[in-house]
Amino acid sequence: MTYAIIKVAGKQYRVRAGERLLVDRLAEDDGATISPAVLLVGGDGEPVLAPSDVNVTARVLGAVKGPKIRIGKYKKRTGYRRHTGFRASLTQIEIEAIGGKKRQAPAKKAASAEAPAEKPAAATPEMEERPQVDRPKGTPVGYETMTVAEIKDAASGWSAPMLAAAHEYEEAHGKRKGALAALESAIAAKEES
Repeated sequence: MTYAIIKVAGKQYRVRAGERLLVDRLAEDDGATISPAVLLVGGDGEPVLAPSDVNVTARVLGAVKGPKIRIGKYKKRTGYRRHTGFRASLTQIEIEAIGGKKRQAPAKKAASAEAPAEKPAAATPEMEERPQVDRPKGTPVGYETMTVAEIKDAASGWSAPMLAAAHEYEEAHGKRKGALAALESAIAAKEES
């Protein structure tokens, strides 16, 4: 069964396994499992009206508020103005199974099942041996993913060729003002000493 039409809090919804939806506020706790009334099941051949052997299980994820609706009343030439608002109280649920079939969790990679491979040595700023096409040779390891604050902290420990390569990369790709300023000040400090 690929879909079902269920009735929750007086309203009908077309759902599939794994789908999340917002319904009117339910008096259930977060994490509780509910079984709404099933009105129709379809998807595999003919739709079945009011199936007695099929049930839908749903898990309550939490209470949320709907979008704010602003209501304004106005009568001309009398000074009458009233503003009120409304936000619906809703509950978010997730459909776990239709007809007894549980939604399958995503398959884990085979590598994660085996023992993890040895990690490389601690991340110290070193020159990379393997050249890459769009990176200058000597750029510090993981420079592309560093934030400006990380670059500012780490730049004082880099050698002059590493600073020059990082500056060249930043000029060509990033053009982040903070990173360029941090690299230029670190280069100036290296030249003074």
